[in-house]
Amino acid sequence: MIERQFVSQKLKEFQVQEYIAKELSRTGYSHTEIKRTPLGEKIVVYTTRPGMVVGKKGENIQKLTEVLKKKFKMENPQIEIGEIHNPFLDVSYVADRIASTLERFGPQRFKSVGYKMLQSILDAGAIGAEIVISGKVPSARAKRWRFKAGHLKKSGDIAMSFISRTVAAARLKSGIIGIKISIMTPDILLPDKIIIKTPQQVVEEQKEEEKVVAEEKEKPKRARRKKAEKKEGKKAEAEVAEGEGEKNAESKKE
Repeated sequence: MIERQFVSQKLKEFQVQEYIAKELSRTGYSHTEIKRTPLGEKIVVYTTRPGMVVGKKGENIQKLTEVLKKKFKMENPQIEIGEIHNPFLDVSYVADRIASTLERFGPQRFKSVGYKMLQSILDAGAIGAEIVISGKVPSARAKRWRFKAGHLKKSGDIAMSFISRTVAAARLKSGIIGIKISIMTPDILLPDKIIIKTPQQVVEEQKEEEKVVAEEKEKPKRARRKKAEKKEGKKAEAEVAEGEGEKNAESKKE
């Protein structure tokens, strides 16, 4: 029973995310996070164009809130806008940007669009990136064009778990053009990465390790000192109490 509730909840969240992505397409939309709070569902929409998402006097947010209440039966959805700090490292934004450019100017300039966007991704700090545009570009027969640069893993755990990927579509008069984006972000640590250190860095690291080892050795000594100080303090308190007891006894005898 609990498993069914968990599955239905996740399915509902996925449907909400898909609906928001469809409604907010071509507005710099990236992704949506759904958090549960005591007051209701908190929905954070990440985008590079907050003004277009909010709308005039918050019209878009109000409409979206009403739809979430009626269609998805949310009691009190609270929609917030989250800003993306580096949009060219976000695969959803890059795919949406390419799709909107192709829909606006046509497929004739697809090569310049692909290479320019690839350079923007690398300038943003990405280790590697790949853009695949497939469809009837530029001829009447469908083709696949690949734009890639940098270092991009194609197999292994890094490729399966850490590389960001997404798929989008541009709807043109000639047909639908598919867009596939893969970005290897700079925060990914590669297991085969080799770091060359200078002799000064090696000496500094050795000094830091020696400090850590010395501190670890001194810890038991400090603990012993504290115990000894506590024992001495207790002895002193006991002696003071005995002295006061003797004085009180003498005063009573007198």
